[in-house]
Amino acid sequence: MSKKILITEKPSVAMEFAKVLNINGTRKDGYLESGEWIITWCVGHLVTMSYPEKYDEKLKFWRLDTLPFIPEEFKYEVIESVQKQFNIIKGLLSREDVDSVYVSTDSGREGEYIYRLVEQEIGVKLPNRKRVWIDSQTEEEIKRGIREAKDLSEYDSLSDAAYLRAKEDYLIGINFSRLLSIIYGRRLAKELKEDKVSISVGRVMTCVLGMVVSREREIRNFVKVPYYKIVGKFGNTEETAFSAEWKVTENSKVFNSPKLYNENGFKQEKDARDFIISLKNKEAIITEIKKSKTKENAPLLFNLAEIQNECTKKFKIKPDETLEIIQNLYEKKLVTYPRTDARVLSSAVAKVIKNNLNGIARGYKDEEVQSYIRKMVEEKYSTDLIKTKYVNDSKITDHYALTPTGQGYENYDGLPELQKRVYKLIVKRFLAIFYPPAEFNKISVSINVENEQFTTSGKVCTNIGYLEVLKNKEITDDEESDSKGNLEILNTLKKGKKIEVLNYDTKEAQTNPPTRYNSGSIILAMENAGKLIEEEELREQIKGAGIGTSATRAEIIKKLEKIGYISINNKTQIITPTTKGEAIYDVVNNSMPDILNPKLTASWEKGLDMVAKKEIDAQEFMKKLENYIMSKFNRLVIKM
Repeated sequence: MSKKILITEKPSVAMEFAKVLNINGTRKDGYLESGEWIITWCVGHLVTMSYPEKYDEKLKFWRLDTLPFIPEEFKYEVIESVQKQFNIIKGLLSREDVDSVYVSTDSGREGEYIYRLVEQEIGVKLPNRKRVWIDSQTEEEIKRGIREAKDLSEYDSLSDAAYLRAKEDYLIGINFSRLLSIIYGRRLAKELKEDKVSISVGRVMTCVLGMVVSREREIRNFVKVPYYKIVGKFGNTEETAFSAEWKVTENSKVFNSPKLYNENGFKQEKDARDFIISLKNKEAIITEIKKSKTKENAPLLFNLAEIQNECTKKFKIKPDETLEIIQNLYEKKLVTYPRTDARVLSSAVAKVIKNNLNGIARGYKDEEVQSYIRKMVEEKYSTDLIKTKYVNDSKITDHYALTPTGQGYENYDGLPELQKRVYKLIVKRFLAIFYPPAEFNKISVSINVENEQFTTSGKVCTNIGYLEVLKNKEITDDEESDSKGNLEILNTLKKGKKIEVLNYDTKEAQTNPPTRYNSGSIILAMENAGKLIEEEELREQIKGAGIGTSATRAEIIKKLEKIGYISINNKTQIITPTTKGEAIYDVVNNSMPDILNPKLTASWEKGLDMVAKKEIDAQEFMKKLENYIMSKFNRLVIKM
């Protein structure tokens, strides 16, 4: 009887597949076997690219005459520490009774690469090779993945992109780390008072270092500049008084005056005071009243970058810790695949999303969450998301957004407290999308004092909507009370009416430096090609090819810290460059500054994505990479 072999990325995942396939056979050394199936596993990467000295012993030494190193054929080798498991898989794939392999490594570029390297080293000749692609490890999804498994060849372009990513990182890292170390290493060692300095360069890593150093120098060189705003207090009595700020207009007596710092204030306090004196005893008239009602929808669902940023803010943990936690939640069947860039659901998933909600209602014993679900039922909130912004097939590549599965609760009680808190964060973001929008009333008022304009506004929440679930955005009671009081006062005003001026005063303001990245916000900046965009809607609109991928960004930050180029404060998670990191930055900036440019790094990532989507040929990408390396070398060597 012929057998099928199924290969997962980790032993724990293999056990989940075994349960679903009802494999009750004895666990053997490195695999499980039943009448129809053999299930085995990798332990992460089993095969890696060989170091240059495996091509030629001379390449062990960092010398200019051996560079650039661009082999015609790349060499690979089994990682020594996992040789045993590799041999087990090799033996199983070589068995005569095995005629099919189901590749079930993680559903992404890196998971594809892990298996393809194994297959390459073994030289698998099996005619029937299938790819299992799943979004979660629930029983239904595993069964669907096996049932609908496509021919492995359909993922060849993804495999091409994975190989190219590894070659790109390998060639840029080896060649430029060696070249810059040869040219600048001694000088840098002397500058840093170290015996020896090796300069580590990476396609993504060096770009991220550049972002950190550039931001730090902006802050360091920033000079705070004070300026002076003018605030008027208006109202017929103290009880009905409100404040409004002056802003220059084309009709203003100081329009285009060199005394102004900006449209809201003066450079010198004396000039602001003189301006106030010029307004004394002048009539104030309400010239405009705008009333509006606004709605604010719940934010989109989490992708990996968003949840990493949120966990850094809330729990002060690093992105790699967040990924480890969510990976564990995924393996415990509690959430969907974590390494996703998408923040929306597919239309197919949206049609059955009620199952996830029902599962949470039945199994998640958290009183706060249960109260939100009860309200959804009592208020009869719709679960039809198809025509909402939370469903968009065009914005999904490999996987849809990170969501709770509504399953896996048999594993929940054994989770550490932090993992439970992260899970609750994911659940609440998910529930919020079913809640109505938050609603606000807003009034804006303009007052004219002898052609000078003062403006104020008031805003109050009239329907809390989704903010009930995402309490981190809820307005505090004091703020709400102040806003409501101000709105009531503004609501009594009439356009064209005169209003008393109680007083004018100056208010000192100052320009502020940019903020430092923390270990979560830099992940968002990497996702948006070097821009830290705080406004969520805008972030989603401009999103394109980022720096690195959702699967690799946390590791890049971790490596920069490990090699001593950046420092991360454990309490605040604030990132600062080290003295060494700044020195490395200066070397790179003076020799090959384009590698610090997020747009260049993002364009490489876009190129890999195009290979995966079959929009460009793998050979074309490789040729461009080789040309880039050669041109950089020629320029740098001439400089010497």
